[in-house]
Amino acid sequence: MRFVFNPPAVASVAVAGQPARFPVHRIYCVGRNYEDHAKEMGHTGREPPFFFMKPADAVLAAEAGQTVDMPYPTLTANLHHEVELVVAIGTGGSHILAADAHRHIYGYAVGLDMTRRDLQNDMKKQGRPWCIGKGFEHSAPLGPITPAALVPDVEAATIALQINGADRQRSTVAKLIWNIAETIEQLSAAWALQPGDLIYTGTPEGVSAVVRGDVLHATVDGLESLTVRIV
Repeated sequence: MRFVFNPPAVASVAVAGQPARFPVHRIYCVGRNYEDHAKEMGHTGREPPFFFMKPADAVLAAEAGQTVDMPYPTLTANLHHEVELVVAIGTGGSHILAADAHRHIYGYAVGLDMTRRDLQNDMKKQGRPWCIGKGFEHSAPLGPITPAALVPDVEAATIALQINGADRQRSTVAKLIWNIAETIEQLSAAWALQPGDLIYTGTPEGVSAVVRGDVLHATVDGLESLTVRIV
């Protein structure tokens, strides 16, 4: 097949303990999926889940043990961190039942949903889409993916983020409003999931701004950690 210019390389993420990489198809994100985070954003209760997307090439992939640099994005003075458990889909499907969701999971990783909060809030006030607040370059830092069989207790794992060595977010995956299987069921009713899809499952309370020079260290028990420096 001929193209009018050379297509870009496929976005990909490291896999823990393997030389092969995980190719990224789409990035789905779940909004307000921890109750205390929903409250700090002005919402309460167990709402039906809602989703937004980031471009596949927004992923900022880190190798094991590596600190990856994230350029401070343009147009914002209020860049927020959101630590998240990320589910990597290995087998696609539509209308997947929650009881069958585990069969579609390749593995898990810890990620950051970086947000230009001032731009997002401006768009919300105007009733406009807020892609500009979520879907910019490097807005989806991600650590290496660990195959699911090696993480049997991920739904009980502690999830945490430190900024310059101090705790900023800390919770457990068990506090997800919509758990992993329920999220896959809901998501696959709206989109046909494909191998290579990533699902950012939501962030706990404690989101706040970062500045140039800050070092973010994100962890989920049982997974490779993620360290990002804002430059």
